[in-house]
Amino acid sequence: MGEHTVRSFDEELQHVDQLIRDMGDLAGAMVAGAIRALLSSDQALAQNVVADDTIMDAKQRDLDNSAITLIAKRQPMAQDLRAVVGAIRMAGDLERIGDLAKNIAKRVGAVGQSPTPRNLSHSIDAMAQLVLGQVRGVVDLYVARQAEGLKNLRADDQKIDIQYTAVFRELLTYMMEDPRNITACTHLLFCAKNLERIGDHVTNIAENAYFVVTGTQLPLNRPKVDETTTTVPA
Repeated sequence: MGEHTVRSFDEELQHVDQLIRDMGDLAGAMVAGAIRALLSSDQALAQNVVADDTIMDAKQRDLDNSAITLIAKRQPMAQDLRAVVGAIRMAGDLERIGDLAKNIAKRVGAVGQSPTPRNLSHSIDAMAQLVLGQVRGVVDLYVARQAEGLKNLRADDQKIDIQYTAVFRELLTYMMEDPRNITACTHLLFCAKNLERIGDHVTNIAENAYFVVTGTQLPLNRPKVDETTTTVPA
């Protein structure tokens, strides 16, 4: 393989890698924007998040096309093949994170024109910060090829599950105490579930990234701590 061919192959791999970084940055910005819009009833910001989903979809199509073309032309093997296939899988999860952020943004108008009362939004905000840290961290760890960090981040999804259960209990209690809270709390419950799902997609990304970096799979028996199907507020 000549020097020019090797250089072109490396450049194509780097392009796929850069698209993953770009999608990760956009996913983080969409999640942060959606939560900020939700907690401050910022309709303009919510619309920006919704519009960003089109950009995310375009980036995924670009990555898929680039990765498929690279496989067809270069027939990569071993670690290079893992990197390309892993990128396709990670891009799918990043696109879903964008969809979930968009879904949160779409509920901003339904929650109300005035800012969400702090006693209803504090737990959502705390959960959102956990999720946002995961979204921003997973791509950074992948780019740095930090396998141990990816393993730890995947395990940290349990913290999001625990926080989601706490949010579910708290919002359900608010609804029972004052029927005027039902509408806002119902929408916030959907938003909390979307955040929990974002955490699951981050976990998928961490697992795929770990496989790309190490060539081995993480164990399947990751615990899930979601007690909302059996939880009844005290």
